[in-house]
Amino acid sequence: MSETEFPRGLADRLRGILIDADYTVSGVRDRLGDAAARALAREEPVPAMRATGGDERLGLLLRLWWLQSPIPERAARKILPVEELVETGLVTVEEGERGRVVRALVHLGPWELEEGRPGFVVSDPKVRPGSGAVPRPDHVVGAGNASSTLSQLIVDGPFDRALDMGTGCGVQALHLGSRAREVVATDLNPRAVHLAGISLALSGRSDARLLEGSLYEPVADDRFDLIVSNPPFVITPEASRYTYRESDLPGDSVCAELVRGAPAHLTDGGWCQILANWVHADGDDWEDRVGGWVAGTGCSGWVVQRDVQDPAEYVELWLRDSCEHGTPEYTRRYDAWLDYFEREGIKGIGFGWISLRKDAAQDATVRVEELRHEIEQPVGPYLPEVVNGAMTAHRLTDAALLSAHVALAPGVVEERMSRPGAPDPEKILLRQRDGLHRVARVGTVEAALASVCDGTMPVGPLLDAIAELMGEDPTVVRERTPDALRTLISEGFFRVAR
Repeated sequence: MSETEFPRGLADRLRGILIDADYTVSGVRDRLGDAAARALAREEPVPAMRATGGDERLGLLLRLWWLQSPIPERAARKILPVEELVETGLVTVEEGERGRVVRALVHLGPWELEEGRPGFVVSDPKVRPGSGAVPRPDHVVGAGNASSTLSQLIVDGPFDRALDMGTGCGVQALHLGSRAREVVATDLNPRAVHLAGISLALSGRSDARLLEGSLYEPVADDRFDLIVSNPPFVITPEASRYTYRESDLPGDSVCAELVRGAPAHLTDGGWCQILANWVHADGDDWEDRVGGWVAGTGCSGWVVQRDVQDPAEYVELWLRDSCEHGTPEYTRRYDAWLDYFEREGIKGIGFGWISLRKDAAQDATVRVEELRHEIEQPVGPYLPEVVNGAMTAHRLTDAALLSAHVALAPGVVEERMSRPGAPDPEKILLRQRDGLHRVARVGTVEAALASVCDGTMPVGPLLDAIAELMGEDPTVVRERTPDALRTLISEGFFRVAR
């Protein structure tokens, strides 16, 4: 058996055992209960251990695979093909305090795929804080919040070919399986390629192609309709200490390289979507920095910053991630990391995503913005409309806009605020009830336009009628409205019908 192969028959049997025992996202949630689940999120396993006692199947599977607690060999053999799992390196049998036990060598967790289909993700066991241990250099991290963020960002298919670059435990490759006829998954870490293969096999996706190598190297001559990546974007002075989160490239260069290399590996109209970190440095605007990566590609793009951390917050986050708090090395690494940020003039680190579309047109545009508030999930189904809106607004001249048929976007409502009894509102807002939940403050002309435009008449004549009702010069209204309307189209409040 090669390093990446997992016996198909064993995969099918184990998958059947897990599903039959309801070892699924909903089954685990119901079995643990809210209190134990919240405790696990705080890295406290005791309530979960109490909730999974006894020899009931789901409780045994939870203790073995999720909680990483040995279970009695006798009980394990009643529900699992123990010998075959030992041969494939998923479990070991050893002597315990009260007899022989089976201990998991990997974390095997349920994951929900599209349309509620059950999937399974195999990774290295998470190192517990306070255990005194740190992850191995080739540690394969499991699916988490970042995995969920990226999976909900991916645009809908169907696609012919899709690539998951830096697949790790294989979770994004699982999501691509419902979108593309052919899926390729790559990783620099051989152990990640191996465990991703098991994740795919257990989830009924054995047809995906797994390749070992860095960035675009394994697919140098290939093109894809969709590329996704949760790359090793952590900005650190120590290159590639942990392969799942750090690269050999300095600063935020790995994200820049992914973006710049995308066009050569995308089909016309193809998408590249990545999670990223980027530097906020002295004398450097982050919007220009990241927007510049995309602008050089000739692709349309949407860059969103979801959060910013100061250097100390950032260092603490990743030292917690590698369970180094309380270790002898903690202070030294913390100091060295902050020294590095000071030398490089780094004042903050942005977290967010970058979506590119390879458009054949020469007037591709990039929208760069910060969205800190909650937005509708998943983003993927409406993400193309966001990029289309920015592209349309970019292309429209004033004359073309006045001739266009524009309609208020679905889900947009108006709010007016004023003092009781006041003849005119102090503030008029347009608010999106779905999608990105944007809010825009508008003037009376734009508000009047929102109340009447339904795509049946051009903008120009509508503005003339509004100007007449307001007692204003139609020529002046036509001159001053296009800029504001173009912004509202770009932000999704209006759509060009034709």
